[in-house]
Amino acid sequence: MANPLTQDVLLDPVVLTRALVDIESVSRDEKAIADCVEEVLLKAGHLNVRRLGNTVMARTRLGHEQRVILAGHLDTVPVNGNLPSTVVDDLIYGCGTADMKSGVALALHLAVTLPDPRYDVTYLFYEAEEIESEYNGLNLVAESHPKWLRADLAVLLEPTFGTVEAGCQGTMHAVVRTRGRRAHTARSWRGVNAVHAIGQVLRRLEDHHPRTVTIDGCTYREGLSAVRIAGGVAGNVVPDECEVEVNLRFAPDRSEKEAAEYLRKVFDGFELEITDSAPGALPGLDAAPAREFLAAIGVEPAAKLGWTDVARFAALGIPALNYGPGDPSLAHAPDEHVEIGKIRDGAATLYRWLSSQ
Repeated sequence: MANPLTQDVLLDPVVLTRALVDIESVSRDEKAIADCVEEVLLKAGHLNVRRLGNTVMARTRLGHEQRVILAGHLDTVPVNGNLPSTVVDDLIYGCGTADMKSGVALALHLAVTLPDPRYDVTYLFYEAEEIESEYNGLNLVAESHPKWLRADLAVLLEPTFGTVEAGCQGTMHAVVRTRGRRAHTARSWRGVNAVHAIGQVLRRLEDHHPRTVTIDGCTYREGLSAVRIAGGVAGNVVPDECEVEVNLRFAPDRSEKEAAEYLRKVFDGFELEITDSAPGALPGLDAAPAREFLAAIGVEPAAKLGWTDVARFAALGIPALNYGPGDPSLAHAPDEHVEIGKIRDGAATLYRWLSSQ
């Protein structure tokens, strides 16, 4: 199959977005799109190109004092009757348009059309962001090729609807359990009902007041929610166990250890098991490239309410921001789409930032 990412396509980020969307790349099936991206990057003489699995890295080597990363994932969630892409007025519809092939298009467009940026630039097009962390391309690169990730700032081109969302929340899941004693429901007084006891856990959640924290002018609102409840044995048995799964979204000034301690305090007296967690990322607005990026955009940053791969960069000591043309509320939706104007504005902003001297 001929590579649809021709030179004419690469020159227009809008046309390039459609071409990328039309290469189906559900998680763990990114080889076709990675092959196409690698091929066009190898033709750009100013880039050094490397590949790990279905993650493609390209970087300039101009000898500048500072290096920035532009990163975007190549994979999408499963297609839901929304391929190939279509255009209606100023909107491009299709799987991955917002999350995040429009962002990938910005990075790929700049990679091949801007040979002399003001910083050295590393472009990362990585696999498997939408599934388990063990497959995530950034995670695999950090383990085997950490030098690829060295930079003074990373911009993750996740959908932000053209604004800057700084840092991200941490996330933690835990299971809170109550235990009782089984009995026949005809003689229920002989048992202890664990489902009844879980009501105390739910009341603590109802009474919980989330913390709001402002860091570097960005306000992070925490949240603690029940996301699943399970209990019961049979229709005639008093249940002896019940559990509620809770999700804590915590501000990046808390460590994972501090977040776990907070959960144990909230649910003091109950059995609690932390099942998974990921740290947040501080805004990272003090880095010189970040200040210059904000100046190029001309808008105040906001806190990222959610978790993104900026946390992986932050864990390596690299300040990172989220910025992309898509609307995050449309990610994974069957009517996912992106505004053509946002793509053009994003390309112009990034070009202005990277090309100004």
